Amino acid sequence: MKNVVLKIKENKLIAKNTYRLILTGDLTNKYPYRPGSFVNLLIPGFYLRRPISICDINDHEVTLIYKVVGKGTLKLSTMNKGEINTLVDCGNGYNMSPVKDTALLVGGGAGIPPMYYLAKELLKRKKHVIAVLGFNSKEEIFYANEFKKIGVKVVIATLDGSVGVKGLVTDAMKGLKYDYVYACGPIPMLKAIYKDAKAPGQYSLEERMGCGFGVCRGCSIKTKAGIRRVCKDGPVFKGEDIIW
Repeated sequence: MKNVVLKIKENKLIAKNTYRLILTGDLTNKYPYRPGSFVNLLIPGFYLRRPISICDINDHEVTLIYKVVGKGTLKLSTMNKGEINTLVDCGNGYNMSPVKDTALLVGGGAGIPPMYYLAKELLKRKKHVIAVLGFNSKEEIFYANEFKKIGVKVVIATLDGSVGVKGLVTDAMKGLKYDYVYACGPIPMLKAIYKDAKAPGQYSLEERMGCGFGVCRGCSIKTKAGIRRVCKDGPVFKGEDIIW
């Protein structure tokens, strides 16, 4: 984790209540960035930072996708220029070594962006990737084409049936063949995926964070190894380690 001041290059509405924020600056890291890690943005006028998963990153640019869900992200959506104080590469990301041949990536809403970054890294390792993307409706769909362009098989689930499989991501998972699972989204969704998955996997938890770097313990959860902080010890955990 390091603290940098980044410039806003783009802050664009890409789907219903969903924005793509591109920040530029010196993002050089002596360690490789990890899919599943996040950044912590200091938004002017707000005391607590806002954690957002990394969608894509290199040494000079980071892409973030966020949904407007409260006052902080609403303020962020109005920022089209200027600088943002950013804690970069927070938390622990996904371990890609367990994948033998085919990885199933499952994301719901704001849990989809880290799946894109993970897919790119898995493809570099010559793995096959299937992505199940869950949305409420057609108006909320984003990045499906971006996944397809890099060579990922995409299956879309919408609650209203306007696109793809009607229902939940677990409905769209049926019949797919894979040997490892990666998922990110709300706890009820992750719990359902873990129950239905036909392979082991890793799950990124969307817990509310206070400090974002392990001091306040506001995002603590119970695991089989004891109490763990989502921001510091996670947000990624093995499915079998979580007390669902």
